[in-house]
Amino acid sequence: MLKEWGIEATAGSLVVSRRIGAIYLGLALMFFLGRAAAPSDLRSAVCLVTGGAIALLACLGVIEFLARRVGAGVFRSIVGEAALAAAFVWVWWGGR
Repeated sequence: MLKEWGIEATAGSLVVSRRIGAIYLGLALMFFLGRAAAPSDLRSAVCLVTGGAIALLACLGVIEFLARRVGAGVFRSIVGEAALAAAFVWVWWGGR
């Protein structure tokens, strides 16, 4: 992914990428196991905060691209993050 974004893959960036990947895997597992949870205040909070955090990731991707710190390959991630953010906000909105 670093190569796709136009970032040099150094030892430090690979360590950080693997650690963040582990966090994403844990979050994905948590959301998968809780996918059938009934509407509640906790589910609403999780959906809203997660949607906001993922939207922030998409915005940061655009900022990094405009600052020329990453290549155009980052737009694949931006589109995916925007879709995920919209999905979490949609679930939050539906459970209100």
